[in-house]
Amino acid sequence: MGIIEEYENKTVLITGGAGCIGSNLSRKIAELNAERVIILDNLSSAYTWNIPEYDNVEFIKGDILDDAALKRVFKEKPDYVFHLAAHFANQNSVDNPEKDLMVNGIGILKVLEYANLIRVERFVYSSSGCGVYGLDSKMPFEEHDISIKLHTPYQVTKLLGELYTNYFHNLYDLPIVNARFFNVFGPGEVPGRYRNVIPNFFYWAMTGNPLPITGDGSETRDWTYVEDIVDGLLAMGIKEEAIGEAINLGSAKDHRVIDMANTVNELTGNREGIRFAPRRNWDAKTKLLSSIDKAESILGYKPKMKFKNGLERTYEWFTENWDNIEKSAEFDSKKSENNKIRQKINNNKNISCLRV
Repeated sequence: MGIIEEYENKTVLITGGAGCIGSNLSRKIAELNAERVIILDNLSSAYTWNIPEYDNVEFIKGDILDDAALKRVFKEKPDYVFHLAAHFANQNSVDNPEKDLMVNGIGILKVLEYANLIRVERFVYSSSGCGVYGLDSKMPFEEHDISIKLHTPYQVTKLLGELYTNYFHNLYDLPIVNARFFNVFGPGEVPGRYRNVIPNFFYWAMTGNPLPITGDGSETRDWTYVEDIVDGLLAMGIKEEAIGEAINLGSAKDHRVIDMANTVNELTGNREGIRFAPRRNWDAKTKLLSSIDKAESILGYKPKMKFKNGLERTYEWFTENWDNIEKSAEFDSKKSENNKIRQKINNNKNISCLRV
């Protein structure tokens, strides 16, 4: 059976489904005629306005550390679980290592326990290709060459998550797949203090600020468009050969940070240029590049989006959603706290809502 037929009339649970990858994945699965797409998200770094509005998409505000919330969603007996909820990302984990361990460690353990209890058809975990490979891993990064010489709590706990999924697969025969993402970008990611560089660069460019590069700009990243990531995840959910495997989802192309910054400034018409700052002490990887041979072989995965076209689509999303983005972007503690208070008030009006 193909992807369309496999998801039709199924119930799918997506933790962290209000974020960039989750919202795009939710939209796609809803369009594949799933019976129900259940999004569980605590909205710590996501927003209800970013959730796709479909009759078969249900949003439930809740935390993966909360047993009541987990019992509520797993009572619906989801056929598939895509575990995207996470404490994101490197700098956030350095600043808040205990919270990182709780969410990315205890959190995935709890979700796995409930998934195993009802025997889901597939459990797909969002790991990090930028996290589990180290300075001692050979590029392009291949799935067998992970490292324990890591530099941030986020990298540690993303690897920990894979160890837990493998444990449940090996001991309980739970059908898991570990998806190793590389530098995901695209529509749906709101900029903020702990968010990725591309949405932050668009925000700063559109507000007339120079783009800060930590380093000299020659650093490269394997930026992967979110729709290509979604295609890979959908295949992971149905391909039998993927069970028990860790699989890279990247673009297999690297681009310089300075070139990306110049393109963002060009697209937005920002004349403030670029400013350089010292590289952060944990940011030890100057280059990132994935091998996607395994994904191509097992999943039939072939990234379609060219990098500049992906940046153009991201800019289009920013312009179309600018009012919401400007209100939601959190770069300082005061604005972050105000946004959380505002969001808490709005959420209390409708803790769980069926998107119609």
